[in-house]
Amino acid sequence: MCPDRVGSRHRRLRHWPAAVFCGLVMTTNAMAADIRVFTDRNHPVEAPADVRIVELDDPSRIEAELAASLPADPAQAAAIVQQRLKDGGVDLQRRLANAYQGVADAWGLGITKIPAVVVDRRYVVYGERDVRRALARIEEYRRTQP
Repeated sequence: MCPDRVGSRHRRLRHWPAAVFCGLVMTTNAMAADIRVFTDRNHPVEAPADVRIVELDDPSRIEAELAASLPADPAQAAAIVQQRLKDGGVDLQRRLANAYQGVADAWGLGITKIPAVVVDRRYVVYGERDVRRALARIEEYRRTQP
């Protein structure tokens, strides 16, 4: 083997770890897509832990918690709800904000059925409760479309 070829091979091997790292970063970026599942308690889904699940009936459940066992007198009921909101503090405010934001996101995306698996606000699969299967269908579609 001539020295030039050995040096050339050595240079290629020296850059191999960088090539592997770039490949891992590209794969990680592809997997780090924005994935959201819109559903409700009546349509449970199987999803990986890192997938955001938006239950569209969360606002009504939170409101039911706030309205539980209220007296018939509107003034007393209002005072109790105000106290419950105060007692719930930042956590309750965050739950309410997230619940309503999820509904707004679904509306903004034009979600028409649930469950809906949405990737990158661009691709959607309706009716599939197995999120991994829905993601595979989206990935297959993306591979076949330029």
